[in-house]
Amino acid sequence: MIERRILLANIDEPDLHTMDVYERLGGYRSMRKALLDMSPEDVLHQLEESGLRGRGGAGFAMGKKASFIPKGSMDKYLCCNADESEPGAFKDRLLMQKNPHMLIEGCIIGSIAAGANKGFIFIRGEYEVQADILDAACAEAYEKGYLGERILDSEHSFDLVVHRGQGAYICGEETALLDGLEGKRGNPRLKPPFPANQGLYQGPTLINNVETLCNTPLIIEKGADWYRGLGVDNSTGTKLVSVSGNVQRPGNFEIELGVTVREVIYGLAGGPPEGRELKCFFPGGSSAPVLTQDHLDLPLTYEAMAEAGSMLGTASVIVVDDSQPLVPLALRLAEFYRHESCGKCVPCREGTNWTVKMLERLDEGEGTPMDLDILEQVQGNIIGNCLCVLGDSMAMPVASMLKHFRPEFEAHMEAARERRDLAEAEAMGAGELASVEGAGMA
Repeated sequence: MIERRILLANIDEPDLHTMDVYERLGGYRSMRKALLDMSPEDVLHQLEESGLRGRGGAGFAMGKKASFIPKGSMDKYLCCNADESEPGAFKDRLLMQKNPHMLIEGCIIGSIAAGANKGFIFIRGEYEVQADILDAACAEAYEKGYLGERILDSEHSFDLVVHRGQGAYICGEETALLDGLEGKRGNPRLKPPFPANQGLYQGPTLINNVETLCNTPLIIEKGADWYRGLGVDNSTGTKLVSVSGNVQRPGNFEIELGVTVREVIYGLAGGPPEGRELKCFFPGGSSAPVLTQDHLDLPLTYEAMAEAGSMLGTASVIVVDDSQPLVPLALRLAEFYRHESCGKCVPCREGTNWTVKMLERLDEGEGTPMDLDILEQVQGNIIGNCLCVLGDSMAMPVASMLKHFRPEFEAHMEAARERRDLAEAEAMGAGELASVEGAGMA
């Protein structure tokens, strides 16, 4: 089996979202162990030794991030980033809908490691069903005494609130998420200071993704060595992969990191429809640079994707087959990021707008070969020069499409020009015919 179900082991269990079923299957056992049998330092050590990396996109080590939280008696915060707005990503939705208590238990364990006493799950506004389920699960956890003051008569107290966002993609960026939690417009903050030192309400804050936190009960239960035994090198553990686009079996799959792209796209997702060939794929959601057929046998790891010029990101694999023209795809992607840009910094605000305009020219038959050079230059001016990575999230995939498929962009431009010229000629001919007919009637 290519799949290795650990997070999804019981995902199809009826009523898994309830406290009774989750506890019957061993739920909250890890929380008890972390609270009653381990010190906070031991919990943090296990998370660090496991090699668990952030599953939300950046891939930063979760234990290392938690270790940056300063010691002391001040209020400290844990924020779960459940603002799953990346096009192509739908793995966190599954976890929250089917197994909300695993996330709550993960938040409690993360709070122990970081010494946090207050927590928030920031969930995207469109996830109404999932937010309702999380609210009900939190209420059950409070009723059982797993949240609140002195949990299980220990020294640790932790309150958890589900906060609903307003559907802004920018709030997936951790500092914009913090502004959203504080009731402000979701804008990225300058760094430093980093959230670990000065985050929510200016207090030390640990921010992690849903899937990341859901891994922590497994690590505490089975140990860091067990977790490091999954995956390869510094890409440890399993990963939820969301496969969509031109495939026969789209969906969520759990794999050990190190499985090849080909095994995921063709083995698990069934490959493109009959008679179609793979043209390219986004390995980590729409913000990841595209890769081609030449990269199908690469392992899905953070390192291999980076070496290939892309990134694993959320592991949301979007497959594009040879029936799909890339210029309209690039244009749709650029329009999305232009719409979602907060407009705070010039490279993103102006760069996304320029990119849309250039791609519209190409698609409408008004482009020239110089436009392709300008398009490439604009992406280079965006990448690495924005306040946050939203601008890069558009520029990197667009630049990669142009790099791998420039002949297709040129052919699309020429075909669009021919269609435009033909339409203009037909319109002109129709106009002349109407003039002649009008003169004859006179």
